[in-house]
Amino acid sequence: MAESGDANGWAPLDPGLSGERQRPSDTPPAPQPVPPSQPAPPSQPQARPQQGWGWPEQEPAPYQGQYGTPGHTQPGYAHPGYAHPGYGQPGYGQPTYPQPYGLPGYPHPIQQEKRAWTVPPPPGVPFHRMARTAVHRWWRPLVGSLSIIALGFGLALGLLLVGFVVRLAVTGDLPETSETDAVFGDETADLAFNLASLAVFLPVGFLAAWGIQRRRPGTLSSVAGRLRWRWLLVCCGLSVLFCVVSYGSSVLASTLMNDDSGGDEHWVGWGRFLAPAIVIILLVPFQAAAEEYVFRGWLLQAVGSCTLETLKGRIGRALSVVFRTPWPGIVVGSALFTAGHGYTGWGILDIFAFGALAAWLTVRSGGLEASIALHVFNNLMAFLLPAAVGKLDIEQGGVPWQYVVADIIPMALYVAVVAWLVRRRRIQTVTSDSADDRGPDAAPADPAVPPGPAASAAVAGQAGPEYVS
Repeated sequence: MAESGDANGWAPLDPGLSGERQRPSDTPPAPQPVPPSQPAPPSQPQARPQQGWGWPEQEPAPYQGQYGTPGHTQPGYAHPGYAHPGYGQPGYGQPTYPQPYGLPGYPHPIQQEKRAWTVPPPPGVPFHRMARTAVHRWWRPLVGSLSIIALGFGLALGLLLVGFVVRLAVTGDLPETSETDAVFGDETADLAFNLASLAVFLPVGFLAAWGIQRRRPGTLSSVAGRLRWRWLLVCCGLSVLFCVVSYGSSVLASTLMNDDSGGDEHWVGWGRFLAPAIVIILLVPFQAAAEEYVFRGWLLQAVGSCTLETLKGRIGRALSVVFRTPWPGIVVGSALFTAGHGYTGWGILDIFAFGALAAWLTVRSGGLEASIALHVFNNLMAFLLPAAVGKLDIEQGGVPWQYVVADIIPMALYVAVVAWLVRRRRIQTVTSDSADDRGPDAAPADPAVPPGPAASAAVAGQAGPEYVS
């Protein structure tokens, strides 16, 4: 016979959990008051009314959750008379989820990080190895070179069509190529077209570096990732002196050879000289810079990125050592640069020497500034002096060896002075991880090297003995 319980028919469990029901007289002690600073202990679950065999059915233990969180009841479980914390209850925040489709009610969207297209060059490498980035593949230099050729000649053909349209609109007829070798029938227009058709390769080279090799176009300029304008101005001043020395040496060579072929040349006057001079001054800098970016920038770095590191064996290791130096790129770029000109005989040696010295100076100074300045002022002198006597078409062909020597000696002096200034001014010659605090054109400081001449020598040689003579 069951004994009476409380008013609701429930009876508390035996503290000893022996299974016996408490008598009515055994009332549980009153709960002790809890200080406000401490959380109240959870109340003891009560037994259900007597069922079945006479034993009280105890309430199930609270669900511990996936990570064993105390007091967390299984979601969706409910029992009358037993209050359990759940979603939305005090003590448990509302679950949040990522916001993939912008729907309301998701307060914490996950922002996916956008991957950059361009990849920086590796740190501490010279100019000719800047193209060997983390995404370098053997096909990127090849595809880039073919793209530069195709797109460059395509743009040049577009300029030719535009020139024909302009001439047709101005004069009403097209030039007859059978009568003359001129494209537009005017020497000044032909000169502008020839210079502009070479200048279009400048943006094409930038586009190939960005789109195919996935690197910043500024990495074609220097190891600093940009064109160093202050250093470029210094090289321009030296190039003016080079032009003076070169002109004097050519006059001396013509005197020793008793060359009087230019005796009948005379000043054509400002009327005939002004228009060609404007075209030359405006377009020659872009034409010369385009050639430098293609032959001393793109080709030098494209060949330099093929280091053959995966080759094995004695021959493979020897080839890898050679291709880590800038000399394969210097030879290939200078040979293609010479093939783009129409000189023969000793003139081939002159153009090849110009390309090789400019490429070596590019690696030695860590950028194209010195070679661009040399090329621009050399071409300005080569175009303006003949234009002053009425010759706008530069004649290419055989060149006497005396003129070749008179041209190479000033170039060698220019290269020597620039190399000395690189050491003196501590021009940056390898890539670095951070920007330089001592100026945009200075090399990164080495804390292990004290300032002074020793530091200059150390910085000048930090590019490695592989390309320092």
